[in-house]
Amino acid sequence: MNLPFKNSILSSLLKQRIKQINIVNSSPLITQEKIFKDLIKKALNTKFGNDHSFSKIKTYDDYKKNIPVRKYEDIFPYIDQMRMGKKNILWPGKTTFFAKSSGTTNAKSKYIPLSNDTLYDCHFKGGKDMLAIYLNNNPESRVFNGKGIMLGGSKTTNDKIIEGDLSAILLDNFPFWVNSHRIPDIETALSDNWNKKLEKITEQSINQNITNLTGVPSWMLILLSKIIKKTGANNINDIWPNLELYMHGGVNFKPYKNQFSRLIKNNNMNYLEAYNASEGFFAIQDQKKSKEMLLMLDYGVFYEFIKKEDYDKQSYEAIGLKDVKLNTNYILIISTNSGLWRYQIGDIIEFTSTNPFRIIIKGRVMSCLNTFGEELIVNNSDNAIELACKKTNSEIIDYTVAPIFISNSAGSHEWAIEFKQEPQNPKEFMQIIDDHLKQINSDYEAKRFDSLILKKPKLNIIKKDVFLNWLSLKNKLGGQNKIPRLNEKRIFIEEIKKLNL
Repeated sequence: MNLPFKNSILSSLLKQRIKQINIVNSSPLITQEKIFKDLIKKALNTKFGNDHSFSKIKTYDDYKKNIPVRKYEDIFPYIDQMRMGKKNILWPGKTTFFAKSSGTTNAKSKYIPLSNDTLYDCHFKGGKDMLAIYLNNNPESRVFNGKGIMLGGSKTTNDKIIEGDLSAILLDNFPFWVNSHRIPDIETALSDNWNKKLEKITEQSINQNITNLTGVPSWMLILLSKIIKKTGANNINDIWPNLELYMHGGVNFKPYKNQFSRLIKNNNMNYLEAYNASEGFFAIQDQKKSKEMLLMLDYGVFYEFIKKEDYDKQSYEAIGLKDVKLNTNYILIISTNSGLWRYQIGDIIEFTSTNPFRIIIKGRVMSCLNTFGEELIVNNSDNAIELACKKTNSEIIDYTVAPIFISNSAGSHEWAIEFKQEPQNPKEFMQIIDDHLKQINSDYEAKRFDSLILKKPKLNIIKKDVFLNWLSLKNKLGGQNKIPRLNEKRIFIEEIKKLNL
């Protein structure tokens, strides 16, 4: 559909939302109070609402008294009932969609409920607002004069529910106006065979006027590299000269920025970040020259915050938006219109502004690796190490893991391990680790598929006492000081390797 004035019409319609966003930002506390009351009212007669006396909750203090801060394991029994098709459990009615994400210490995957309210009033609303904000900041944009490539995952369906990557569920439920501007076709978009998916997207897109891209950076880099190779072009700008926007979120973009710049070769390219997850859509980069993100307050999400220093002391006293301070690390707690009540999402944020409320993401509560979207947590790596030692009759003293980039579109994990008793076959040792991580972490397994994003992990055997010497050099011997197990930055592992020479 290449109609005259299409770009200006759609742009004008989307930009009307800016007025509403500004109204919300002018009365943020009133907006959040309304969200809070609406959530309690709607879930009054759910199983969770009855179990936690929602009928007696009149104030935020009542809410905190009735419901403790929760992790996935705490609400799993409710989610398990929902996955069996039961109604009115965490949220009114029957929940059909469940976003599958990386697991906990007890399970390979988490299944996050997605009500229709969350789909439309949170995730889809967030997507539209991203475009509205972008168009408001870039009035000369011609983004709707062409099509966009949207990379997503896959899903499975049974007689009761639909489970899969959040991106797949969203793709399968997009409104018609989005689908008319999207590549690839829905069958390709939802395929679970990434080799075939990337090949078909390449075929469907190389002769199109592509103006925007959406998807996880690691997979998008693979696609762009594949398209350049297929066409023989020098860069993406030679293929799609009107490409102007890449929308991304979910993982730290910093390690990828230079790679995108090298592949695209367009000085006018715009990169727009969002803070979204299976649990909800939370914030959008709203300024052209700042990576801060505007906290979106009218998406059916009620926000609470726990100071990181209090959390580390196992004090879980939360505060509302009105009490937050700048330059303070907070654990984000959410209550959503899918029935996640006082749910600890696992992220650490910092407020950079309170008028309006803007944030930056500081990291994860748990030490983890998520450079390539693998969401590897310490419990995963500890379990894999334990199994490898048991199977190879070896013992370790300490270890650390960091990401390493091998090419523009792929990387690996580098393990630095000090052994008390080395395995006879180090390759076998690492193979056991790799295989076990695939078994217990679905996101790691996906990124290791055909070694497209994650290559086999690498091993550096560290000499005796190197970790101890590092602690000594840093004046960190004794007490609670520990070797960082997982670190997305390579500073620590490089220091260890230098001491290992």
